[in-house]
Amino acid sequence: MTSPTPKFLFYGRRKGKPLRRRHSGLMESFLPTVALDLAEPLAGLGERRWLEIGFGGGEHLAHQAALHPEMSFIGAEAFLNGVAKLLAHLEDQKAANVRVFYGDARDLLEALPDRSLERIYLLYPDPWPKERQKKRRFVSAATLAQFHRLLQDGGLFLFASDIPDYVAWTREHATAHGGFGEEGDPAQPYENWVQTRYEAKALREGRTPAYLTFRKR
Repeated sequence: MTSPTPKFLFYGRRKGKPLRRRHSGLMESFLPTVALDLAEPLAGLGERRWLEIGFGGGEHLAHQAALHPEMSFIGAEAFLNGVAKLLAHLEDQKAANVRVFYGDARDLLEALPDRSLERIYLLYPDPWPKERQKKRRFVSAATLAQFHRLLQDGGLFLFASDIPDYVAWTREHATAHGGFGEEGDPAQPYENWVQTRYEAKALREGRTPAYLTFRKR
């Protein structure tokens, strides 16, 4: 199953520093065993599924997978080094409840069936702060329509960011969609939260994170 290349990419570079030997080996040998196939995106997964888009170094996803062995997790990431780091976490934990999609998450969203997810995380996505860049933000009318299609009734879309403009942008788009209701205290981290390196950097630099919770109506 092949999707057309999106006109605007929501991510920047695809890889960083050369991979360490272990990480390189995991990409070759371990990734094929946990990779998600767009032709059969739910293969090997249980009935209850959570998705994390842009999982970075995989800290949060691996943490949640360890806490909730009864759940099935899907992680989508376009950055090579981040995928390799998650694989190391999964190998160390001997996690068997995670599938990994290495590529543009929008291709994954298109492939997943209706009402197949209980929860979608989007944590500290690239803010694309310049006005001309905002069209590259992951939160858009199109992606929110996909989220609404994919979430079960009462399912959650969880968005965290330290960029006030992106927080406001997300609220505006969720309101415009009309199918989500915001709830909870945005100043409080989510239950069983684990701080990621992105959040630690934001706090060091004096930025205040917001944790938005939207429930599908």
